[in-house]
Amino acid sequence: MANHNPSQENAGAEAPVLRIDRNRTPSPGAAAADSIALLESATVMMVDDEETTIDVLEMALQDAGYRNFVRETDSRNAMATLARVRPDVVLLDLNMPHVGGFEILQQVRNDETLRYSNIIILTSSTDADTKLKALELGATDFLGKPVDPSELALRLRNTLAAKAYQDRLRYYDPLTGLPNRLSLSEQMTRALRRVDHDRSSCALLYLDLQRFQKINDALGRDAGDLLLKSATSRIEESVRPGDVLGDNGIIARVGGDEFALFLPWVRSAEDARRIAKRVMTSFERPFLLDRREIHLGCTVGIAFYPDDSREANELLTHAEIAMTHAGSATAGYEFYNARLNAESAERLELENLLRGALDRNEICLHYQPKIDLQTQRVVGAEALMRWEHPVLGELPPARFIPLAEETGSIRALGGWAIREACQQIKCWREIADYPLSIAVNVSADQFQYGDLSRVVSDALSASGIDPSLLTLELTESILMVNPERTAEVLGGFREMGVRISIDDFGTGYSSLAYLKRFPISELKIDYSFVKGVPDDNDDASIVRSIIALAHGLGLSVVAEGVERQDQLEFMRSCDCDQVQGFLFSPPIPKQRWNELLAERAKAP
Repeated sequence: MANHNPSQENAGAEAPVLRIDRNRTPSPGAAAADSIALLESATVMMVDDEETTIDVLEMALQDAGYRNFVRETDSRNAMATLARVRPDVVLLDLNMPHVGGFEILQQVRNDETLRYSNIIILTSSTDADTKLKALELGATDFLGKPVDPSELALRLRNTLAAKAYQDRLRYYDPLTGLPNRLSLSEQMTRALRRVDHDRSSCALLYLDLQRFQKINDALGRDAGDLLLKSATSRIEESVRPGDVLGDNGIIARVGGDEFALFLPWVRSAEDARRIAKRVMTSFERPFLLDRREIHLGCTVGIAFYPDDSREANELLTHAEIAMTHAGSATAGYEFYNARLNAESAERLELENLLRGALDRNEICLHYQPKIDLQTQRVVGAEALMRWEHPVLGELPPARFIPLAEETGSIRALGGWAIREACQQIKCWREIADYPLSIAVNVSADQFQYGDLSRVVSDALSASGIDPSLLTLELTESILMVNPERTAEVLGGFREMGVRISIDDFGTGYSSLAYLKRFPISELKIDYSFVKGVPDDNDDASIVRSIIALAHGLGLSVVAEGVERQDQLEFMRSCDCDQVQGFLFSPPIPKQRWNELLAERAKAP
């Protein structure tokens, strides 16, 4: 709390929050002890047209241990002084010329930033109606004149104790003890006035903990709370060396897994970049949670005052926008610029449109044929999702799938895709003279947190198809998040008769142990290896090794991204089982499959 006195009134003020040990569990008793210890830091504002009364009150409070006072004898200036100083408590006389105490009370309660001010009414009036009116207007307490010094000290101490407790609940995050978003906003607003007065600049860093929500869902809220506390300590440690925060810097928790660093002394992009890197580097070390190593990343958005905004909440919003784009940035941090604002607006619009896309029948599946290299026939397809918007046109998966994963709508989309694929298998069985399979991609969110087993079981029952005609494609990284649960889930699919394919094999964990541990039916060679064959010796060797490994384990192999004839011939020479790619066909809608089947089903 700043030390206010009459000569300092025009200098501005610090946050109107009594400082409390943030590691202490908030309780009225603890808050009372804190308020007693902080008498010297509490600011008392006295509004009375009688100088003598103010002199008596100040002397009595000085004897009780108070040191910081703001005097206002002209009631017409009371609101301006209150807004500028933001005292911890106001002693307000009711009967004053020009502007009365009741009117000041009403103005305070109508002001969004001042309505929670603690105001003790001082008046010689003793009638019940006066007291009732004052209390109805939000007065905190009521004292009759002449004021008894001992009673005043006691009432004031109790008011400050209550304020300390209320401030704790209102301005601090109960889990980490850090200032919350409201506290950060109010403190920044006052700090930015000082920065503006100095014609200077400052930086705000917005931090997001990557993968936290998934870890919280997987391990439970208690584990998530412990992880947040550890992350808080990690952030504090990274900015304390060399006093990065400075005297007026702030660390705040502004969201579930989001934090902010307000750095009033940072003037340059290079300084902000250096601090962002320091914080990010601190998260490279794993967290230890119940003897388990947890890896938690961190992305950072950076905004500057006054270049990016001259208002605290907008500056916070702009830093947050930069943070949302930092995840796709190579460096892991991003500086705000106007282009990001436009992209975020577009992203928000796309997110809103995506929410109802399924209900509006705008989502569909396109199917890319898979060719058997021995028979040259189409034996199945990979289902690839498309969004056909009436205004935006056809949107590819890369445009909306990452957004669906972030918002959680991927579970609904993924479940629909499995049901749709099963129905399409049934339809093709009625058209073609032999069964055709379909492979459906499964997202990490759907596999780890969705009820995937039930979705697949229901889709198989509703369609009545042979389960072996449905293939679920998963990446290596999905399988290795929780190997024990993965083995259990995949075992259930094996009992159903559903096939499991490892998509993009060789680009993820590449741990060969899981090929033996999990019930896998197929490996898909990633396009990044296929595109170089046969000319690139490294790619050619990798492809041969994958095919040999798979066949040695009794697994089939699919090469994706085959676009040229020489790639096809190479795959055939290596005894690859199936291929797919633009050499044969791009992904096409189901309406065109009848024509394709007529062309290729009877191919020699």
